[in-house]
Amino acid sequence: MIKNFTELLEAAKSQKKMKIVVAAAHDEDVIKGVNQAKEMGIAEPVLVGDKAKIISIMDGLRIPNREFEIVDEPDLIQAAKKSVKLVREGKGDFLMKGILQTADIMRAVLDKEEGLRTDNLISHVMVYEVPTYNKLLYLTDGGMNVAPDLSQKVQILENAIKVCKAMKMERIFASCIAGAETVNPKIPATVDAKAIEDMKDKWEEMNVVVQGPVALDLAISSEACAHKGFKGEGGGKADILLVPYYEVGNALGKSMTYFAGAKSAGIIMGAKVPIVLVSRADSSESKLLSIALGSVIANN
Repeated sequence: MIKNFTELLEAAKSQKKMKIVVAAAHDEDVIKGVNQAKEMGIAEPVLVGDKAKIISIMDGLRIPNREFEIVDEPDLIQAAKKSVKLVREGKGDFLMKGILQTADIMRAVLDKEEGLRTDNLISHVMVYEVPTYNKLLYLTDGGMNVAPDLSQKVQILENAIKVCKAMKMERIFASCIAGAETVNPKIPATVDAKAIEDMKDKWEEMNVVVQGPVALDLAISSEACAHKGFKGEGGGKADILLVPYYEVGNALGKSMTYFAGAKSAGIIMGAKVPIVLVSRADSSESKLLSIALGSVIANN
């Protein structure tokens, strides 16, 4: 089991080196991240974007551009399409979003004729290393699905479980987050959470324990469980936090980053390959960790 990001980097370095295709790579933090990944032996980058800008950035960072494969495409939309095409043709093992809008790269990914879509729902998983928690937290979905229905939440959870399995986890604890533990027909999040928990046969086959509805404190704090008399098997030891709506995941994730000083890595699941997706405001370290995460998943 990979318990922290140091172990994630070591796992990515010790496996077969995967090839990552970066769409719209002409961004300093993106290039810093992929260069670190290359130097550490985590991934071999293919940079698609404005070649002149890429080389200029590399010169400023004193990175020798001759060691990189660069595909010149200044147009952001075309850069996304070319990147997806390279992966489809087997010239890359996974994909990364560079300095372009998420909607633009996802439009290329989801193209019925030329994309990387499957029958699975596309969803976003953020992995957080929080200083006050004893293991990695997998938060989903605060990046793709705005208001998922019950069926979509099940698929979102399944995608997160795949990430956990790639991280060598055997027993997985998932919490369906709501405002309280009582099912209230007027609060759809609690109804869906209970329905997901009740799919016990499905989760047992995956060696996953699902509880819901459950408030955040009972998902991650054994002390809170003791004080409130909560007896759920996964109480206080959540690996996966399944949120009911996009806003909850987005706010919770940013809170961990900006209030708690958490490190993070982000990935999109459900396509033919993992897609590294972090905020354009995220650091080069976050991009490096996301590349390592994508590499480990792509190798499974």
